[in-house]
Amino acid sequence: MNVELRHISKFFGPVRANDDITVTFEAGKIHGLLGENGAGKSTLMKILSGFLRPDRGEIYLDGQRVTFRHPADALAQGVGMLHQDPMDFPAMTVLENFVAGSPGGLTVNRREARKALQELGEQFGFHLDPDAEVASLTVGERQQLEILRLLWLGARVLIFDEPTTGISAQQKERLFEALRRLAAEGRTIIFVTHKLYEVEELCHTATVLRQGKLMGRRTAPYDLDELVQLMFGRVLKMERKPPIPLGETIYRVENLVVEAPRVNIRGVYLEVRRGEVIGLAGMEGSGQRHLLQACAGLLRPSEGRIWFKGQDMTGRSYLDFYREGVTYLPATRMEEGLLPGMDITQHLLLSRPAQGFFLDNHWANGLAQEAISEFRIRGRPDTVAEALSGGNQQRLLLSMLRPKLDLIFMEHPTRGLDMESTLWVWEKLLERCRQGTAIFFMSSDLDEILNYSDRVLVFFGGQVSAPIPAEELDAESLGRLIGGYGFVPAEEALTQTTAP
Repeated sequence: MNVELRHISKFFGPVRANDDITVTFEAGKIHGLLGENGAGKSTLMKILSGFLRPDRGEIYLDGQRVTFRHPADALAQGVGMLHQDPMDFPAMTVLENFVAGSPGGLTVNRREARKALQELGEQFGFHLDPDAEVASLTVGERQQLEILRLLWLGARVLIFDEPTTGISAQQKERLFEALRRLAAEGRTIIFVTHKLYEVEELCHTATVLRQGKLMGRRTAPYDLDELVQLMFGRVLKMERKPPIPLGETIYRVENLVVEAPRVNIRGVYLEVRRGEVIGLAGMEGSGQRHLLQACAGLLRPSEGRIWFKGQDMTGRSYLDFYREGVTYLPATRMEEGLLPGMDITQHLLLSRPAQGFFLDNHWANGLAQEAISEFRIRGRPDTVAEALSGGNQQRLLLSMLRPKLDLIFMEHPTRGLDMESTLWVWEKLLERCRQGTAIFFMSSDLDEILNYSDRVLVFFGGQVSAPIPAEELDAESLGRLIGGYGFVPAEEALTQTTAP
């Protein structure tokens, strides 16, 4: 199915999210849609998939003009979208989410649906328990479920908004194979990403947006520097973390054991110094999130001890850690980090000490304007959090951090962000490192782990390695460790070190 967007414009107040965009996506090809965060990619795709209506412009499918009032209209015409943040029902099971939106709804033949889910899952290498609650799934697994659901509903135009975020390298390879097969069958694939190497590997064309405008379209093979220039107006390079003098040890765990659904983590030993960055690497669901939560007081460890700034914090709550100078930033920004319906000003007020019994609106507005300027948030003080792009939601979260922190735990700090936003986020984080803040983060991006970590913990099969200096690793060696090749658990490494 050929897709043609003609003169699409969408405005949010004074912000021109899409400004007179005309582009065609031909059937049988995989089309990359590139642009910085806030460039208008998601807005354009939400218009195509019926989540938003354009202020101006027209949509054509195979030469026929169509109008979508809501996503069900689009899906009925064969257009489906996988959103960056999965749009599912966490309290329901995998199978119930899988059949959501189907003509039969929850009364559909469950046996047939279960069989379809399992067969599609096998094609992609996505192993989902049909009876598990979606709330128990990882971010990557929830994205996988949405992919399978769209395929089962028969979408002929498939829009994928950052689909590789949070899934393993092996799952990504299987996904790419499936997308190539679907394109070969005549489906239209639109692949929204900020990762240039994915476009180079997968896409037949690359369409670039910047600040709501169409900057150009290129066909493979690509000049990657040219694509970066189109995206940002300049060439960007990611470099390794600069040397930062480390201070005294402020955090220590000894023989930590964390028991959680589907994974048990055993024998974690670690000391963290002021200014140090520790990266957690492993396949999705290998226990990185559970360890972070246990270390921050969000999950109680089964065994072991935790010390923070000389205090025994074992078994203490997150509130206790928070009061001592610790904070936690989750990966799911709108579900765990921000509050739907609340605007930028309100979020900042929640993160600041009260200024008195009555609210000073002038002071509150100034606080929001200052944060918007300093953190380059593309929004206004009264913009609600869910109206912000993923990158701007992350900037809002960072603006809410207290001025003085000793330790920050982070899940996927740059998930879904473009290169410029990634560099900016780490620039802000490294400023804190220079002030003595330690950072503990997990990421599915191996380059991010290697470029910004001082030491790396590798997760494999419920076990954790001893800390490995990042300078001793490259993408190939880290990838092999994640796959289990040459992996040595921390307990075993400790035994070898102490053996006579």
